[in-house]
Amino acid sequence: MKQIEEISKGTNYTAVSVGKMSELVDHVLKLAPGVEIPGKVFVGDALDTTGAEISFQTFAPNQEVGFLHTHKVHEELYLFIKGSGEFQADGKVFPVSEGSVVRVAPEAKRTVRNTGDENLVMICVQYKAATFTEQDRTDGNILQEKVEW
Repeated sequence: MKQIEEISKGTNYTAVSVGKMSELVDHVLKLAPGVEIPGKVFVGDALDTTGAEISFQTFAPNQEVGFLHTHKVHEELYLFIKGSGEFQADGKVFPVSEGSVVRVAPEAKRTVRNTGDENLVMICVQYKAATFTEQDRTDGNILQEKVEW
């Protein structure tokens, strides 16, 4: 079973690697005794995130999540980075492929499956819904400091 590798860590940052996207299949998420999801890894704990959870997942051809799920308060963004498949949200099925991004509200019933001939690879970002404000949109600061490599 593949493990998350810490790249670097400091007071204000953490950097990790899940490995190559082609190696995601070597990760196994253990949800409960006897309940495992191959090809999925959460990185929030390893990154010490405080406002979101992030997972990487790969689906082999014809593989699917196998269940619908919702959340109590978390919205999710699904970013598809390789392959093609179908996403289902509240009973509506639509195609997804490399470059597709899907936002799902907490109460939406959702699932995904691979309908292509290669692995479907996605990143899912989970965060508390309805918390991003207009002030957050302009939160970044460009510093007037020289970049030194």
